[in-house]
Amino acid sequence: MTVYCKNGRWYYNFMIDGERFHKSIKGCTSYKDALKAENVVKTELMRSNYDLVEKIKNTTLQEGVDLYKEYSKANKKSYELDVLFCRVFIEVFGKNTKLKDISPQKIERFKGDRMAINSNATVNRYLEALSKLFNLAIANDLAKENPMTKVKKLRQKNYKIRFLTREEEKRLFETLEKNKQYWHLKPIILCSLLAGMRYGEIINLQWHNVDFYTNHIELLETKSGKARKIPISNKLMDELLKLKEHKHPKLDYIFINPATDDKYIDVKKGYRNLLKKAEISNFRFHDLRHTAATRMTEMGIDLAVVQEILGHSDIKTTMRYAHPVPERKLKAIEALDNYVE
Repeated sequence: MTVYCKNGRWYYNFMIDGERFHKSIKGCTSYKDALKAENVVKTELMRSNYDLVEKIKNTTLQEGVDLYKEYSKANKKSYELDVLFCRVFIEVFGKNTKLKDISPQKIERFKGDRMAINSNATVNRYLEALSKLFNLAIANDLAKENPMTKVKKLRQKNYKIRFLTREEEKRLFETLEKNKQYWHLKPIILCSLLAGMRYGEIINLQWHNVDFYTNHIELLETKSGKARKIPISNKLMDELLKLKEHKHPKLDYIFINPATDDKYIDVKKGYRNLLKKAEISNFRFHDLRHTAATRMTEMGIDLAVVQEILGHSDIKTTMRYAHPVPERKLKAIEALDNYVE
């Protein structure tokens, strides 16, 4: 820090984090007064820096989690999933652990443990959430650096696109009907298979989104940000009417978890167990939506209509989802074969 006089006025300048600041010294008429003011400012800066260092040194993971959940609730549609991530962070690292003590090495160990439980894509979502948590802490002077900058995300394997065959569908619903613990999954599965809805759209579906007079589901919160209406098929309508008979007295959500008396947050574990019991492999929940798109195009439905039902902002996305099934590709090749003598 230095003091100087310019045009009869005294100033001091100083550096903070590489940035230079110039401030005038009020009521200063001499070099002696300027030096006194300089000492006062130095003391304040030292105290401020000390307080900042102490705050960073003592910030706990719980404080970082609280900050992240507040941000997520205000800005993200995946708030419930972020709450789940934060719960795991607390369980693994400990709520009273200081943020400064969560090192890249500890995160690498966490990453390895999650790989035994989750897919690479899910592990990466955990890492992204943790990285955002640290960035928010830094922005609020609760942390100095983000250890995630030294942690590499996992390589995500290209997933082979799948759609449900008629034989697999038969086994799926037969298994579902025979096993009572999976009955709650039937209308959830049908929302994707018969309406092409995304998992998040289904889980967050509420009764006010369903118009039983016009037989439409109106989705207001979508990935593209655009509302869309989807006609309700007869089979799906039957399931929704059954659920309506047992509508929750207070909550408007359609799919309620009886164990928590609240909406479902994640049904994918039960879904995976159902698939295993039905002997269906390599089939994600999202593939039900892909199956809906494939079947619509297989029946010759205009791609623009399929695009509107699925809620794609770009027709190219619809074309990617609605690829020809193997049988149709074989027929196309056979048609070419007929032209060769």
